[in-house]
Amino acid sequence: MHFILDPEDPGAPQASTEGKPKHRRLRGGVVMAAPPARPDHTRLLHICLLLGVLVEIRAEQIRYSVFEEQEEGSVVGNIAKDLGLAPRELAERGVRIVSRGRTQLFALNPRSGTLVTAGRIDREELCDRSPNCVTNLEILLEDTVKILRVEVEIIDVNDNPPSFGTEQREIKVAENENPGTRFPLPEAFDPDVGVNSLQGYQLNSNGYFSLDVQSGADGIKYPELVLERALDREEEAVHHLVLTAFDGGDPVRSGTARILIILVDTNDNAPVFTQPEYHVSVHENVPVGTLLLTVKATDPDEGANGDVTYSFRKVRDKISQLFQLNSLSGDITILGDLDYEDSGFYDIDVEAHDGPGLRARSKVLVTVLDENDNAPEVTVTSLTSSVQETSSPGTVIALFNVHDSDSGGNGLVTCSIPDNLPFTLEKTYGNYYRLLTHRTLDREEVSEYNITVTATDQGTPPLSTETHISLQVMDINDNPPTFPHASYSAYVPENNPRGASILSMTAQDPDSGDNARITYSLAEDTFQGAPLSSYVSINSNTGILYALRSFDYEQFRDLQLLVTASDSGDPPLSSNVSLSLFVLDQNDNVPEILYPTFPTDDSTGVELAPRSADSGYLVTKVVAVDRDSGQNAWLSYRLLKSSEPGLFAVGLHTGEVRTARALLDRDALKQSLVVVVQDHGQPPLSATVTLTVAVADSIPDVLADLGSLKPSADPDDSGLTLYLVVSVAAVSCVFLAFVTVLLALKLRRWHKSRLLHAEGSRLSGVPASHFVGVDGVRAFLQTYSHEVSLTADSRKSHLIFSQPSYADTLISLESCEKSEPLLITQDLLETKGDPNLQVFLKRYKRPVK
Repeated sequence: MHFILDPEDPGAPQASTEGKPKHRRLRGGVVMAAPPARPDHTRLLHICLLLGVLVEIRAEQIRYSVFEEQEEGSVVGNIAKDLGLAPRELAERGVRIVSRGRTQLFALNPRSGTLVTAGRIDREELCDRSPNCVTNLEILLEDTVKILRVEVEIIDVNDNPPSFGTEQREIKVAENENPGTRFPLPEAFDPDVGVNSLQGYQLNSNGYFSLDVQSGADGIKYPELVLERALDREEEAVHHLVLTAFDGGDPVRSGTARILIILVDTNDNAPVFTQPEYHVSVHENVPVGTLLLTVKATDPDEGANGDVTYSFRKVRDKISQLFQLNSLSGDITILGDLDYEDSGFYDIDVEAHDGPGLRARSKVLVTVLDENDNAPEVTVTSLTSSVQETSSPGTVIALFNVHDSDSGGNGLVTCSIPDNLPFTLEKTYGNYYRLLTHRTLDREEVSEYNITVTATDQGTPPLSTETHISLQVMDINDNPPTFPHASYSAYVPENNPRGASILSMTAQDPDSGDNARITYSLAEDTFQGAPLSSYVSINSNTGILYALRSFDYEQFRDLQLLVTASDSGDPPLSSNVSLSLFVLDQNDNVPEILYPTFPTDDSTGVELAPRSADSGYLVTKVVAVDRDSGQNAWLSYRLLKSSEPGLFAVGLHTGEVRTARALLDRDALKQSLVVVVQDHGQPPLSATVTLTVAVADSIPDVLADLGSLKPSADPDDSGLTLYLVVSVAAVSCVFLAFVTVLLALKLRRWHKSRLLHAEGSRLSGVPASHFVGVDGVRAFLQTYSHEVSLTADSRKSHLIFSQPSYADTLISLESCEKSEPLLITQDLLETKGDPNLQVFLKRYKRPVK
């Protein structure tokens, strides 16, 4: 409420000297604005209003009052002071008036912190004839998301004079009317209220009529013309009167109507309505032309005195625009669109008059029933367009107001959002709702939400309004890069070029921006005494792995790496994955022949084959290995060249050299074979070995024929005789040495071995084994067993070759040391300088037990 208080007399209103209202602040934030000066008879009203202000102060409600028709920018109240804020803090704290789409009557002055009028306010247009005109507005404190309710009372000023519906009214009066007869006069209408409304009537001075004002049950004053003395139509047929209506404003405003009294013949019955009041209810938005009701009045007079016509009384513009009265039938029809939200009740005065002018009055009370014809209105007052994904539940996203102009259940509104969204609605003050987060958001799950807020009323059928709110979820670095596989394997062929690309590794990061920019690195480690960074490197941006050197399968076959993927967030996150790099073999190593070994003196090795050997006899075995692997190490053997074609054959996969047929006497003692060993690589690699096979049935034969193993410059020159003599001498020496050594050993070991003692002087059947040593890991060895028969009375010795025995496993060194090879004296070797003979004897030379 607003009042002006005289500093010298607080109970007296004071007029503004400059045409603008003065203000004075009371306790509790209530501001009173001074209206224009009023006469003393309004003092009581101001005292009552002041008492109402004090009551509101005690209730601690912020309420202002302002007079209508003030200029734009007139001060209503000091919002900043009532909120305990400085004027400059209003803008800083986001203090503003919340609008719901209607025309704004007030505004905030940011400089002074006051609430001012946004234009001229017409109380009659805003509240019609309501005794109290109060408008509500909400003040939003945006920093604290609070709503302050402010009520502003619009105080009426005397800006409307009383007015009659017509400037002239004709009243026909029968000349035989008796004094004291009353005639209804037109009523004036003043849209102001209180003392500013209609207060009374005045009639100009005349000798026949006086004015009597009656007050109805509704407080309305009805002027009536009272006949004071008898009329004489012949003396004066027409009387001109002036009816003046005045209000109680300061200054007083008035309106006039000319009353024309026409004397007629006697008409002693006025029309009479069937009901003093007609009550009717109608739904809003009924079609134009709908019959509302029919009023009926009767007149017992006959002729023109009994013809009744109908009309509205005190016709206002709003009534005339909405309703139409048929003057002859009394039918009242709908002329315009009825809107409950505009007005829910209409009070219509109807009048029936007969031909001479006698009238009757009645009321038609129209109640407009509300229809659910207004959808709810949603006004977003505060909105956040983005929120971090780690925001805690309960974060405010939006504040909005819901309003429905309908009444009852049609105006009750409920708000909802889809259930599958991580948000919730919370009702706050009045019809205000807050949209809050219900749980922590995850941008990687949903990066943007389009939230549909549905406001639905409870009408039949219900109406709803949808409001769409878009919310962006801001990313934080909460996801480390991840590789699609738990581990990786890569294969690179050996002898690769330096800088070759090996593998491309890609990690995924569901974050965005810098949080998803990934760099790759290798964990520091050493391999074979060198850092891993000297073997491989990785592109930090693309994740492509490169070889920094050429790999050798025979040097190493695999390399274990640890790859790290890190994002660029703050702080950065990373993850590791293991990478196994396998080197693939290539055919870059030729087969290596382990047996027969190449002599160190540039001589050719000799293998023995008895002339009695049948087809398939195992002569020797070529043993070879390949440092490669897989197919590159699969070896095959074949006979490349032979001095006697068809005599020998080589196993394709075993390397065994066997006789292809039985040996014949005509076959030469010396047989030369070339065996090739080849792998299965692409392209295949191979190696060759030359074998010399000596064919003989006995040692003398071998010794006699060994000279032929050495190529002679003269084919006719044969040293056979010399070889025979040497052989006889060698056999004799061997026999004597053998008997001597054997006796010595027997005497030495007699006390250790009964087995040897039981054998006595048995000289025959002494076993001797032939073992040729090769690389003990991969060589497949063959053992030849020979039996030497020596007699004391013979100078010949027989060397008997038994069937070969061979195994698939290596023979231990211990078994080799226990073998008893054939003894050939060194003297024989010295007498013969043949290198082939020396090689042969070296292979078969063993100590005799």
